[in-house]
Amino acid sequence: MPRTLKDQTVEQLGGRASVLARQRRDHEEMDRLMNEYRTLDDGPRREQALKQVVQLVFSHAFAEETVLWPAVRRSVPDGEELTSRVEEEHQQINGLVADVERLPPGDPEREDKVRGAFALIRQDIRDEEDLLLPRLQEAMDPVRLRALGTAWETVRQTAPTHPHPVVPRRPPGNALLGVPLSVHDRVRDALGSSAAVAKKVLVGLAGALVAALAAVAVQRKRH
Repeated sequence: MPRTLKDQTVEQLGGRASVLARQRRDHEEMDRLMNEYRTLDDGPRREQALKQVVQLVFSHAFAEETVLWPAVRRSVPDGEELTSRVEEEHQQINGLVADVERLPPGDPEREDKVRGAFALIRQDIRDEEDLLLPRLQEAMDPVRLRALGTAWETVRQTAPTHPHPVVPRRPPGNALLGVPLSVHDRVRDALGSSAAVAKKVLVGLAGALVAALAAVAVQRKRH
């Protein structure tokens, strides 16, 4: 029976560059930041911890959906069922965090949404580490796991960092929209209080870029 990633050494996971080791490191950081948010009393520091959770969760999930889950579906006999379960969790987290970002700090409804999102994130981590990723480990040797880890990390570093519930969970739809959304999110993160201005400008840029990419795709089909 496959072993949970939680109990394995880095070497057993295929080395630090393996996608399994990279996934577990991100999961541990998510857990640390969620605990920090829960235990801190200082408002600004709590909000900073929450911001870091959101940025990490959504860049991590986007890289999973773009690179990792397609590999699972190709390599694992019941990969479709396993990834569909996790994708549903991701969609629920998207919805909850989108609500959190619309509500002001200190709002009781917001705190309920945060708790719900954190509970789902922890469930998602367990489903991945206990069920899904051990199956991938059985199907791939360490060399392939390290190659997949490099591809996953490359996408994660340039992925959107906020919830976008209407974006498809699977390629090519998520990959097509990921470029403009990533630009939007990362400028928003950098500008902080000027996010409203950045959003107005970048929504127009995103629409133009999507339209341009769609036009290119149509032209390629014609040729």
